[in-house]
Amino acid sequence: MSAHSADDAAPVPAEGPDSGRSASLHSRIIADIETKILNGEWPPGHRIPYEHELTDQYGCSRMTVSKALTELARAGLIVRRRKAGSFVTRPHVQSALLEIRDVASDVAALGLPYGFALIERRRRRASQADRDRIAVPPGAPLLAIVCRHDAGARPFCYEDRLINLAAVPSAAEEPFTATPPGAWLAAQQPWTAAEHRIRAAAADRDLARVLRLVEGAPCLVVERRTWMAGQPVTQVTLAYPAAAHELVASFTPSTS
Repeated sequence: MSAHSADDAAPVPAEGPDSGRSASLHSRIIADIETKILNGEWPPGHRIPYEHELTDQYGCSRMTVSKALTELARAGLIVRRRKAGSFVTRPHVQSALLEIRDVASDVAALGLPYGFALIERRRRRASQADRDRIAVPPGAPLLAIVCRHDAGARPFCYEDRLINLAAVPSAAEEPFTATPPGAWLAAQQPWTAAEHRIRAAAADRDLARVLRLVEGAPCLVVERRTWMAGQPVTQVTLAYPAAAHELVASFTPSTS
């Protein structure tokens, strides 16, 4: 979320003909509503104030409020119902349980722009905790990456990944500032086996901060490991806000 200036935080006088100020109010309304939704203050199903209430609150025209609500609806954060008002919703993503999907593809399926932010990139020797995650020998060279994937203006997914540099030595030279590690690995390194583990978890303080959730909010956590000819390639933990994601598996009855 972008920072707001001191002028934005000041009481808003009646709106005038200044188009620049109108645009600022429009952005402020979007940011204020978006923040209340993403931090859990306004949960799914909550009715947001009516247009005339927002007009009075921000001292602006009905057109400015309507434009802001239209953009929030287009982003999938609210649904507008004629005569009933506007209500908080969440875009819902379905991912195939048995596929390795690119996070950017899931975001694109929502019709939202994809964003990626590298939080940490560190080369290290495998600790005991690392070896439990990726099953490499003691002291094996690893690349540890933490990043956030965004859908439009909101966080979509948290990623914590270990890459076995013995299996993918070229990863040591890749900065991962422009290309997400999952997409890079898919293009660079084949795999012959994969394992998924799925669990529910409550967001701790750090995860809640990254995903802009309230601490303790439910999350869907997917842990994935891949191998190439028996050699570990990568282990990744992906955490999603639970209300916005589900996993789907298709199968047929056994013939035995």
